[in-house]
Amino acid sequence: MFTHSALHLSKFDQMPEHCPVCGFRYEVELGFYWGAMYMSYGLSVGVVFLVGIALYFLAGDPPTWVYLVTVASTVLLLTPLLFRYARVMMLYFFGSVSFDPKYKKP
Repeated sequence: MFTHSALHLSKFDQMPEHCPVCGFRYEVELGFYWGAMYMSYGLSVGVVFLVGIALYFLAGDPPTWVYLVTVASTVLLLTPLLFRYARVMMLYFFGSVSFDPKYKKP
């Protein structure tokens, strides 16, 4: 669904216009992926919550600056993945798309 690896930081967000296998147009309508911002935000909140809980139990409730640095760096490192998963979820939930592994190009 994306043209480059998530590790290619300058191009992790680039998508082809159409699916190379089935020809599906990824941008269902203009501004379709704006809703993915909210999904990405939800995923980020989940990461913040999990990292905060892990720090509390595994590091014995460290000082506030440790929470801030750890949570911020974790979310920053996961941004390409959160971005991609949010777009995929948007397409699956609201774009009427489902994966068919047996589909072959006609």
